[in-house]
Amino acid sequence: MQKKLIFISLITVVVIIAAIPASFLYVLNNGNPYTKYIANKHVPAYLGEQGYTDGEIADAHYVEPKHLINRDFYHGHYMVVFKDERDITYYYGVTKKGKEVKQFCEKDILLPNGVTDIFEEATKYSEKECHHSLDNR
Repeated sequence: MQKKLIFISLITVVVIIAAIPASFLYVLNNGNPYTKYIANKHVPAYLGEQGYTDGEIADAHYVEPKHLINRDFYHGHYMVVFKDERDITYYYGVTKKGKEVKQFCEKDILLPNGVTDIFEEATKYSEKECHHSLDNR
């Protein structure tokens, strides 16, 4: 009986040792599943509350930034491209306090030469109050 207990304990330790690096690699490659869930839950509902329909949105999905962002927000962004402004990508984030959706001031614009640049100017879908994703890092 004692050999069986030792064997089960050994297998449990090996599984735990293998699971830790596998989990770490998963999060590095795919992002934190919790922040993805939060963004996918709150941002589409927010866009609907703002009056945007699926007919106006060309593309919208969760993205994982490759750099540190504002600590007041969950790390994942939600990117939105509208059909009548296909060259501009808007980003939304969810605050850690209150889980409020906010638009980030930084937008990506596709330049005629094929290069993507970051800009903060007002556009058709810019909100009056935006937040800087690169502040408070």
